[in-house]
Amino acid sequence: MWNSNKRRSLLAALSLISSITIGHAETADTVLFNGKILTVDNDFSVREALAIAQGRVLASGTSAAMRKLAGDATRLIDLGGRTVIPGLTDGHIHGVRAALTFGTEVNWISVPTLKQALDKIRQAATTRKPGSWIVVAGGWTEEQFAEKRRPTPKEVADAAPDNPVYIQHLYDWLLLSPKAMEALDIRSDADVTPGGKLDLDDGGKPNGIIVAAGAALGKVFDRLPKPTPAEQVEGSKAFFHEINSLGITGIVDGGGVSMYPANYQALFKLWHDRELSVRVAYHLCAPKPGSELADLQNLTQLLPPGFGDDMLHFNGPGEILIWADWTDGDIASDGKARLAELLRWAASKGYTIQLHWNPDRTVHDLLDVIEGINRDYPIARLRWTVLHLYNASEDNLKRMKVLGLIWGVQDGLYFGGERLQAEVGAEKARDMPRIVSALRLGLTVAGGTDAHRVSSYNPFVSLQWYLDGTTIGGVQTRGDAEAPTRRQALEMYTRNSAFMANDDDKRGTLESGKLADLAVLSADYMSAPVKEIGKIRSLLTMLGGRVVYAAAPFGKLLAATPQ
Repeated sequence: MWNSNKRRSLLAALSLISSITIGHAETADTVLFNGKILTVDNDFSVREALAIAQGRVLASGTSAAMRKLAGDATRLIDLGGRTVIPGLTDGHIHGVRAALTFGTEVNWISVPTLKQALDKIRQAATTRKPGSWIVVAGGWTEEQFAEKRRPTPKEVADAAPDNPVYIQHLYDWLLLSPKAMEALDIRSDADVTPGGKLDLDDGGKPNGIIVAAGAALGKVFDRLPKPTPAEQVEGSKAFFHEINSLGITGIVDGGGVSMYPANYQALFKLWHDRELSVRVAYHLCAPKPGSELADLQNLTQLLPPGFGDDMLHFNGPGEILIWADWTDGDIASDGKARLAELLRWAASKGYTIQLHWNPDRTVHDLLDVIEGINRDYPIARLRWTVLHLYNASEDNLKRMKVLGLIWGVQDGLYFGGERLQAEVGAEKARDMPRIVSALRLGLTVAGGTDAHRVSSYNPFVSLQWYLDGTTIGGVQTRGDAEAPTRRQALEMYTRNSAFMANDDDKRGTLESGKLADLAVLSADYMSAPVKEIGKIRSLLTMLGGRVVYAAAPFGKLLAATPQ
């Protein structure tokens, strides 16, 4: 991986070459004109038109000036006044895992009523063979339903009496139909370790509801039948196309529970066959407790920092490094020592890290470790990210700033804001997360979703939540004082998340010389009512100047573009 100085030099050279060739009337491959181009450059410049050549931004300016760069074979796209943004990058998503099963799951994301959700189960039961699994792997919560409740075991059994059904709620609850309980042979709490509890009916028998945390739920999920390799490839293509429709052209994948080397084969096949429609920077999670460092050292022997290309590259270990740190309690002393050893190794190798950490009251343990490593290996140049940490205090944000850490803020409180209020009180919740405070301190704050088990993958839902702090249930839990501006929120999802991916010299803005990754929006992000931002979609998504998604009035462009 080139260092940042070399990358900046290359970008400067490309910009110079671009300005020189424009003077010699270089011909553009594509010109988008008559629009509102949000370049998201340092000045947040707005242009009317954009010219693309050889997959990169050639220039931007007035429609008249850009059309002068067109030749006989140039594709001209009239934007009709629509807004264009740089392609969005989800800075923390479990997209590789979601993609594997996307083609075989039932999706409850954004379904407005429980009745409709159960209808989707009922429909799946009528179209699939008896005995085949029906899986809802997360991404929903009862607050999104008009009924404001979860399904009952009887409702699920009635909807699909002949199919085993698995319905997971975030990382805290699971409902299995009678056929599913039988297929997995779950009879007691001992079958859902660690820490899972079976709910019992009035007769003292398990009713199919399991209350458990992520580790136990992950073990149950791993026992489900896996899609075939062909289904995994097709599901991955479908998932990436789905997020293309939302303006996403890049993801930083957090690895995660159950992500073993075999789980990356569908992704690698799409990459090898040049069928990826998003740029992927991926992380590798330590697969099991107790041997995290040895396992990561083994997995990365052929993965130097930045290994890959513009479409797919290895970013580093993450998000779970030492399993002892994935708790809401104090990290044990041996866990802290193991974490320090692993992070020192990662720093010595030059790896970028994503670190899952939830409670502010224990993050001092992590920061103490990083401060010790920083004396020998400057952390700022490694672009390490602390994820989640919704209740970060200003004092700890200051420590993170001194260390040059990135703060990855996902929209988890869009789903969990009401629970946060109940835990800490409405007044304290108004300051969480302290996005404006972090930006004022000079931290790089990157956006993302943590989808799809615990949230929606829709970036516009996330952007709306950043702006108004209102949950999926319609409760404003965060106050306006910590609400970023529209510009700041968009930067979190473009230039800042590209920085997290070590790609800021190549994408994240629509500046001359950058890759032409962009989305033409269905509504103007800068002026639409905040409550409507979550409904925005992409009408045209381009990756390196290539159309990867198109809807009316641009639908014909997809068919006309060589794929």
